[in-house]
Amino acid sequence: MPTTTYSVPNISCGHCVHTIQSELIELEGVKDVRASVETKMVVVTFEPPADESKIKALLAEINYPAE
Repeated sequence: MPTTTYSVPNISCGHCVHTIQSELIELEGVKDVRASVETKMVVVTFEPPADESKIKALLAEINYPAE
């Protein structure tokens, strides 16, 4: 099962972390999401049908685009 790390500079507080984690975990195939205010990184473990393009599209849709 792939795990990918995304740089998300818009993470600024605990609310951001909660929003990202709660939205991404709802994406079919996403098994685990860890977001960090300190590192401004999001680590996602997923399997099909989730893929990197769907994860990045959802992050952009909720106003936390990955770089």
